[in-house]
Amino acid sequence: MLKPLKFISYTIIVTMLILSGCGPSGPGPEPDPLTLEYLMSLSDEELQQRDSDGDEVNDYDEIYVYETNPLEPDTDEDGLNDYDEIFEHGTDPLVADSDEDGLTDGDEVNVYNTDPLNSDTDDDGLNDGDEVNEYETDPLNSDTDGDSLSDGDEVNTHGTDPINNDTDGDGFSDGLEIEEGTNPLDPEDPPFIREGELNTINFGFDRSNITDRAAQLLSLNVERLLDASAFGVRIDAYTDHIGGDQYNLRLSVRRANSVADFYKQNGISENRIELRGLGKAPIPCAEAEMDTDTPGCEKNRRAESHPVNPHSFTPMN
Repeated sequence: MLKPLKFISYTIIVTMLILSGCGPSGPGPEPDPLTLEYLMSLSDEELQQRDSDGDEVNDYDEIYVYETNPLEPDTDEDGLNDYDEIFEHGTDPLVADSDEDGLTDGDEVNVYNTDPLNSDTDDDGLNDGDEVNEYETDPLNSDTDGDSLSDGDEVNTHGTDPINNDTDGDGFSDGLEIEEGTNPLDPEDPPFIREGELNTINFGFDRSNITDRAAQLLSLNVERLLDASAFGVRIDAYTDHIGGDQYNLRLSVRRANSVADFYKQNGISENRIELRGLGKAPIPCAEAEMDTDTPGCEKNRRAESHPVNPHSFTPMN
């Protein structure tokens, strides 16, 4: 028979063995690879001490607070880990494109420096994804081509090219054309005559009449002036260096009047015409340029037609 003390000790040991064999077995050994089922079998305290995917968000918060995957540092595979999305950028760690602009949150932060929470970072009327993927505009610059029109207005309102500041190639920026009321898609609008586009004519020695060749050249000038009806024309007439100054001054005025009369007879109103008789040409001809059959040189016996720009702007090229 057991003595009372030994009997009590024996009873305690047996009871403990029974309890240990019949009680809960716990989570068991940690599986490899780790599974979500295993993690969810752990206590809250254990989960709060674990960061299975190394993203700096503990497993408890991932499972029960943010509903992210505690086994993947980047749950939505957008290029940002869950911690950065939650605590730095405020993006949704469960959605790869938080602002739904066609760019992943990771690309917005790491590649384009755009705002992953604002679909139109530069507020130009185009979302960041369209700027990057479709129009090749700068999602950080509301006016990529610097023409004073926002990229959104160019695409959505005017139909102009947001990466070309002069869509129709006429020398006037798209913004200027819109401001002036001309068509930025039409290279002939506004009609514009550049310096040097009107023909210069020449005269015979001591003559002010318009020759057949001069008439052909002036007719081309008339066509340009009729097309660009807002433009005026200034006639600067000269003589060569043969003869006296006063005589040549009067001769240059007669030449200027001859050209002006031709313009008026062919549909250019008088109020569009300025004329100046300037006497002897400012630079004498070189000896080699002198006429062989008449005194002086034809190069200086001339009338220049200069366009008079009515606009406050000139072409960029």
